Amino acid sequence: MMEEKLRKLFDLVAEVADINHSISLLRWDQLVTMPPGGEEERGLMLGTLSKLAHEKFTSDAMGRLLEELKEESTDSDLGDEAKWLIQVTARDFEKMVRIPPAYVSDKAKVIARSQQAWLEARSKSDYSLFRPFLEEVLDLCIRYIDYFPPGEHPYDLLLDTYEPKMKTSLVRKIFKELLPHHKALIQRIGEKGRFNNDFLHYPYSEKNMWEFSSKIACDFGLDLKRGRLDPSVHSFCQRIGIDDVRITSRRVPGKPFSFLFSTMHETGVALYEQGVGHFWRRTALEGGPSMGILESQSNIWENLVGRSFSFWEFYYPQLQTIFSSQLENVNLRSFLRGINEVNRSNIRLEADEITYNLHILVRLDLETAMIEGSLSAKDLPVAWNEKIENYLGIEPKGDAEGVLQDIHWSSGLFGIFPSYTLGRLISSQLWEKFENVYPDIHEDMRQGDFSALLSWLRIKIHQFGRKYNSQELVKHITGSEMKVEPYIHYLNNKYGEIYGL
Repeated sequence: MMEEKLRKLFDLVAEVADINHSISLLRWDQLVTMPPGGEEERGLMLGTLSKLAHEKFTSDAMGRLLEELKEESTDSDLGDEAKWLIQVTARDFEKMVRIPPAYVSDKAKVIARSQQAWLEARSKSDYSLFRPFLEEVLDLCIRYIDYFPPGEHPYDLLLDTYEPKMKTSLVRKIFKELLPHHKALIQRIGEKGRFNNDFLHYPYSEKNMWEFSSKIACDFGLDLKRGRLDPSVHSFCQRIGIDDVRITSRRVPGKPFSFLFSTMHETGVALYEQGVGHFWRRTALEGGPSMGILESQSNIWENLVGRSFSFWEFYYPQLQTIFSSQLENVNLRSFLRGINEVNRSNIRLEADEITYNLHILVRLDLETAMIEGSLSAKDLPVAWNEKIENYLGIEPKGDAEGVLQDIHWSSGLFGIFPSYTLGRLISSQLWEKFENVYPDIHEDMRQGDFSALLSWLRIKIHQFGRKYNSQELVKHITGSEMKVEPYIHYLNNKYGEIYGL
């Protein structure tokens, strides 16, 4: 009887997963290949499919089945996989059943229009074109919060979407610990002056940079038989399914290395998605447990590996051969200093490892203020510029490099930004553990060999899918709670050496 009910649960969840995978494919297409005139029809398609998936997952039949399985599983000899399947599916059901299907449909339609409006507004650097759509998205966020009992802070409910069981108060505490360290390091570095990194802005063949970036992704372990790589306005990773994981890299005029590092970044997420155990295919455990964990993988491959001296000892001669006219007079140390330079920038995606978290703090402050009702969409550009000036001491030249630079708000992703900083903390903590158990990693990287690192990540993290939340997973691997010390230690050591502090 139990086996029959489990099979029924698998079948029901698999149907929902198939619909959600179709939604993911439509969203990928919308941002990569869809003609701009297709936004209305795309919104209707996404609205219908999103509503259908929600109705199927939150049906009375699903609720009864989960209740029966939860009761019977306590007295059975079920394996761990089956118990986790029941537990995670029930957790998702209990959350989603509070949301009306009409809301899900409305949100999909609003987001489809909002994303296209953002693309136009960003291209014209005109916030006024996007403002009415942001007001709709913000209203959706408030409606979502109202479906749940009040918590410590209304932002907690949005944060929980990306970081289960995380609280706004804990995120604030983490930033409070980080901020003085970041400011002190930025000041000390600022006293050392700038490096000559003109070579980063020379004209580079886009085709050759794309081919080199694709090679790096494959060397890391990306399986292009189960995924693909494309250009887009904003880089992202989209899981259509475990065996169809798609990433994009962003083109930035005058900054050709954005191609390379955004590819490394998104490859980190894709490696996780491709590494989830196939047992979880088409179940609620497919995918990452939190955005912080996914971002930890991005940061490992982009920064801890991709901006390290050991990595470039192997790859820099290859890069010099491809781009001889640009790099023939640039030695390895100068190149490393250039790609790791600390320089206050208005663009989050172009920020260095130290100032990056200040960009996240700007967004956290603004998001919580909008959710609290103390900041309106009308006043957002002025508030943005004031925050950037306060934290980074610079001023955006226009809306495109200011309030319109990120796709997230047009996509309704309120609550996601703190995950980017949490991911950096987690990555340093995981890296510290990995170096302790495998001290030969830097010698491996000097040979272009990442197999031991990827294998460790597969075994310790990727295979579990959504089994653990980020805090549980970090403690399971490292033996301690998430903490800031390994991250601060990493930044001080790395930039101390680069700048001779």
